[in-house]
Amino acid sequence: MITPDVLTDYIRKSLPDAVVTVTDRTGTMDHLKVVIISDGFLGKNPLDRHRMIYQALDAPMKDGRIHALELTVRTTDEA
Repeated sequence: MITPDVLTDYIRKSLPDAVVTVTDRTGTMDHLKVVIISDGFLGKNPLDRHRMIYQALDAPMKDGRIHALELTVRTTDEA
């Protein structure tokens, strides 16, 4: 289990301007839908954007705090 604040902190270490919205999909806080808006995604294709987030969340993914992750990643112009 991971709290929305802790998850946001992990993401903001890589993308300081990120606006992060976390939705718990199952009530267990380990199956999450996360929307991330950041200009750090400018010039990146969708796969590279997802890789950036998976790298930022490497520790909680490996230790099991996050079991499933659905990502929406956009720049501020795309939001």
